[in-house]
Amino acid sequence: MIQAITFDFWDTIAVDDSDEKKRAALGLPSKAEARQQLFVDKVTSDHPHIRPEQAVEAFQYANQRFREQWHKEHRTPGLAARIYDAYRYLDLAPGPGEYVRFVQQVDDLIRAIETMEVRIPPDLAPGIQETLAILAQEYRLGIISDTIHTTGQGLRGLLNRYGLLGHFDYFIFSDEVRAAKPDATVFRQAALGLGVAPSQLLHVGDRESNDVAGPRAMGMWAILYTGVVDRGSQRSQADAICTHHRQLPALVQRLSVHGRTRGQLRSVPGV
Repeated sequence: MIQAITFDFWDTIAVDDSDEKKRAALGLPSKAEARQQLFVDKVTSDHPHIRPEQAVEAFQYANQRFREQWHKEHRTPGLAARIYDAYRYLDLAPGPGEYVRFVQQVDDLIRAIETMEVRIPPDLAPGIQETLAILAQEYRLGIISDTIHTTGQGLRGLLNRYGLLGHFDYFIFSDEVRAAKPDATVFRQAALGLGVAPSQLLHVGDRESNDVAGPRAMGMWAILYTGVVDRGSQRSQADAICTHHRQLPALVQRLSVHGRTRGQLRSVPGV
């Protein structure tokens, strides 16, 4: 029987990049452009011999290195580490013994990037507020989310602003546990933190590799959420497909009572 449920954050609870329209309406550049420009301005201001195009190249190198670590090694180094890689690319990075001082020197840059999605928050996925309120009455709830630019602390702040923080009993953010989905570490830690066996834990998320294959390999349940973006649900190995959050309570109940059946639960009649 399912006793606890964990949720991905981006494109499951909050709609990734829904803040871009808000930024455009304010006359602001996209987040990607703003992050790059913040880095270029910092480097060229402190080191006038570095040309802007060199700074851009270094920033892109650091981002590519991060993506490789995220996808291949299943970890998400913090923003300070990424900036350090970019400085190292430009031969500006201090020695290992100076790393703490380096981080202090670029603290304003780090904070400006890390809080970008907090200052102009994304929209919530349709129906998530009502659904979490219903599920929290019967199940222990948690979050398992990779952090790319906004830290776990920042995501907690967003949840608090939305009035959702109190629904959750436990949090797994990749910058805090030093592991990212689909690494078994995050799902094992979630089960321990929520006080349930993996077979009693269900995960809801939007990505097959991270949110379906990862938890199912641990003996957990998995629901693929497609209400924001459908990344190939026809080929999913999820126990159920959820197209709108209002379907979740009934889907979870059916899985909990009837267990796995031949074929997926793709919808709930009348919902």
